[in-house]
Amino acid sequence: MDSKKKISMAVIRRLPKYHRYLKELLEKEVYRISSKELSEIIGFTASQIRQDLNNFGGFGQQGYGYNVDELYEGITKILYLSQPYNVVIIGAGNMGQALANYPWLQNSGFRIRALFDVNPRLIGLKIRDLEIYDIEELEAYIEKNDINIAFVCTPKEKTQKIANVLSKTSIQGIWNFSPVDLKVNSNIVVENVHLSDSLFVLSYLLNNREESEE
Repeated sequence: MDSKKKISMAVIRRLPKYHRYLKELLEKEVYRISSKELSEIIGFTASQIRQDLNNFGGFGQQGYGYNVDELYEGITKILYLSQPYNVVIIGAGNMGQALANYPWLQNSGFRIRALFDVNPRLIGLKIRDLEIYDIEELEAYIEKNDINIAFVCTPKEKTQKIANVLSKTSIQGIWNFSPVDLKVNSNIVVENVHLSDSLFVLSYLLNNREESEE
């Protein structure tokens, strides 16, 4: 891929879906696939698939299709999933505990190291051998343990305050589950997961099925 080429976010946001389906194909011992066959599985058009993958070059051959293993490994590298990430979870409530118990995170290279909370009844407890620390220890823990990413699962009214603390650390990315748009230093990347937004889209699509089918 040309390092100077600007890839649209629409393409980037489709890559995880390619990655997921390609992994499933490998588990089924499928090692070669055409763009037409892939389109039937993944739901994108064959033309869209070819356009997306052509952004990165070197994938697929006319008359042969795609080597599934090579394409999977290629997308793994594009998404930088070959490298490990050290993670902390801030907020050890229902969402934080659910993420700590989610096995694919650890298997994907996102290594959760600890959880943090303000609730004294939770501090010192463990979830899957992950200790819950007092939020006051957050800054020191991040610097001492080379933490790259914070999963933020705090109540809305406390989230910006947490973001302000994280902005003083070496954190590089925030996965934000709180329904608030954060203000952080320019060197921190924020990915928002607003569950209500997705649910409201579902509500719309349920009541506008013809438009959603188009």
